[in-house]
Amino acid sequence: MQAVILAAGMGKRLGEFTKNQTKCMVPVNGVRLIDRVIGQLSKLNLTRLILVVGYEGQKLIDYIGHRYDDVLKIEFINNPIYDKTNNIYSLALAKEVLCQDDTLLLESDLIFEDKMLDLLVNHPDKDLALVAKYESWMDGTMVRIDDDRNIVNFVPKEAFRYEDVDVYYKTVNIYKFSKDFSTNYYVPFLEAYSRVMGNNEYYEQVLRVLIHLHSTNLKALPITNEKWYEIDDVQDLDIASTIFSDGEVKYHEYHKRYGGYWRFPQMMDFCYLVNPFFPPKRMKDELKANFDVLLENYPSGMFVNSLLAGKYFGIKQDYVVVGNGAAELIKVVMEQHTGDKVGVIYPTFDEYPNRLRPEQIVPYVLQSDEFDYTADDLMNFFGDKNISLLLLINPDNPSGHFIPKADVLRLAAWCKQKDISFVVDESFVDFTYGYEENSLLHNEILEEFPKMMVMKSISKSYGVPGLRLGIFATANTELIARMKKEVSIWNINSFAEFYLQIYGKYEKDYRKACGKFIEERENFYKELKTIPFLRVIPSQANYFLCEVTDKYTSAELTQLLIEHDVIISNCGLKKNMAGRQLIRLAVRDRHDNHRLIEILRSL
Repeated sequence: MQAVILAAGMGKRLGEFTKNQTKCMVPVNGVRLIDRVIGQLSKLNLTRLILVVGYEGQKLIDYIGHRYDDVLKIEFINNPIYDKTNNIYSLALAKEVLCQDDTLLLESDLIFEDKMLDLLVNHPDKDLALVAKYESWMDGTMVRIDDDRNIVNFVPKEAFRYEDVDVYYKTVNIYKFSKDFSTNYYVPFLEAYSRVMGNNEYYEQVLRVLIHLHSTNLKALPITNEKWYEIDDVQDLDIASTIFSDGEVKYHEYHKRYGGYWRFPQMMDFCYLVNPFFPPKRMKDELKANFDVLLENYPSGMFVNSLLAGKYFGIKQDYVVVGNGAAELIKVVMEQHTGDKVGVIYPTFDEYPNRLRPEQIVPYVLQSDEFDYTADDLMNFFGDKNISLLLLINPDNPSGHFIPKADVLRLAAWCKQKDISFVVDESFVDFTYGYEENSLLHNEILEEFPKMMVMKSISKSYGVPGLRLGIFATANTELIARMKKEVSIWNINSFAEFYLQIYGKYEKDYRKACGKFIEERENFYKELKTIPFLRVIPSQANYFLCEVTDKYTSAELTQLLIEHDVIISNCGLKKNMAGRQLIRLAVRDRHDNHRLIEILRSL
């Protein structure tokens, strides 16, 4: 068996990375694609490797030189008109080679795990195409296959239909062709197709013709969890570098993104915190049904959006401002207190203290094993600290500790008496026991404590982080008016606005989702307590803070889980943790939670 790699293209979409070199010379995590694939092929006992070169071909030839002479015979074919042809012409230049032996055919812009070649080579089918179930990042030729793995159709880009994605497979662009298939089927049709259609086509089009004529036994071999990526542009290169990194590098590659994990379908995100049981399918269907209108029209300004938010939470329009996520509002609120001393309870959600200068912060560092505290603890500690603002996240992040509503109101009354502004972030309050009665978002409460301000992220408990919605409420209408001027005129998009508009129809579904979540959290808590190297801290939020007590540090465990495609938060990195080994695990649905438990047990 031999291998043929098509490496003649210019790779223009990679910009500066291919300005003076072909795509397979681009490094991924310090290793060039061509070196990686030659290393993989050299393990297969091949008779030879043929590289079809074109753009900057001599540089590639010179780079390879004789470095691989002792492990693999390498030959080159030159495509002199690479800039006027497509890969059908590059493959046609190797047609005589194809007819001389069984062949592995690969494209040069791929990165993949070693075992994918093993699957192909060791499979009894003589003619095979590696395929992968369609995912949103994939582009190019798709196929449809039957229950016997027969390819029943090649679907080119122009025939692609998003309504059919459930039955599509993407060609990985790694094939195994037998000598008989190449000699008697593929090459004759390749020659005929090129004569009729020209040389600016793709070689898969020939396979499509053969399939339609029922002139081939070419089978599909679907991969499962094997990792691969096709690198066409700079974002592909970034994603591939992340997928094929390991250890601490992999951890940092994922965490520097602050989200966007939908680009990594195999990744289970136990880091970011959302409700797995809301919104319901019918609500999503309503959003989809209005997609075109929402996409093609401007959203409303703050007047309408604050009206919708007031309706959403049952408070006055003049008491609420809507943000592009709570993060936008946190920035604006904290900037209102640039000269004040601020009481901060540690550990905490760092977005708040990060908006302050270090000299502004008066820290209350928790020492208890459970990270618990009471309203009285806070009043006793901050009573003589001369603070102008007190920050309370309730339930707390990352501990999940919750101060009952009655005690929060006592704390609000204390702040009112001492003329201290009081910010309460209740983004996770709907996950608490008795959540229906625990919110502070009521007109009479806001009016009784005009220096109290309530922050709430809609992303968290309502399960819509992609919409970027949050609200800030207070009876201090002057502050609300100032904040509305601080944010941009269209600070939320039409999809977020429409979600606020239709939410009322799904309130019963939301209450059911919160009840279902609490049940799942209890199940997850019981299972986590069976992991011998974790001490699980009780929580009334949608996450658990766990102390790593044995076998690993929090950093080591975090990196180990990344290797299993699980991302968690290493809370040992947070401020004022005094070297404690802590991680935070989000609560997801039953399937994902059970999968994480299985992985933890395997460790």
